[in-house]
Amino acid sequence: TTSQSGCYRLRHGDPVDLRVSRRHGRVALSFLHELGHLVDHQLGGELGPNWASGSHEAFADWRRAAKELPSRLPDGVGRARRRYFHSAKELWARSYAQTVLSRSGDAWLEGHLAGLLEIDDVFVWPVAEFAPVADEVESVLDRLGLARRRIAVAA
Repeated sequence: TTSQSGCYRLRHGDPVDLRVSRRHGRVALSFLHELGHLVDHQLGGELGPNWASGSHEAFADWRRAAKELPSRLPDGVGRARRRYFHSAKELWARSYAQTVLSRSGDAWLEGHLAGLLEIDDVFVWPVAEFAPVADEVESVLDRLGLARRRIAVAA
């Protein structure tokens, strides 16, 4: 994919692949964004043809928090693009990606996010506005048993 930063492709409701372009300077963000779509889609499978972010009970608090985020789209964007950009599945993918980047503990990933924030990239939110949503993303993953657990190791 070259016109988009990334793409999560399905065929007959089954995942086919994730594609990420190097052309937009967002490889890490785009990969995590598309991975967020995969998680959303796979968890939604138990609900029928839905994506989990729009209706799964585990996402309810996240949906409430995400509604408080300001739009990042510039003026003049068409109605269809605006509707998709603000859809639950797109907000989930974007918030999943930003949460992983910001809370990974990995200096390179955190630096990638810092660079995007510095240029005011439309695909990420300012840190203070986003923090409550990141908390809810982590809560969703925890409720679903998908959160990474850190194990204390005795020295």
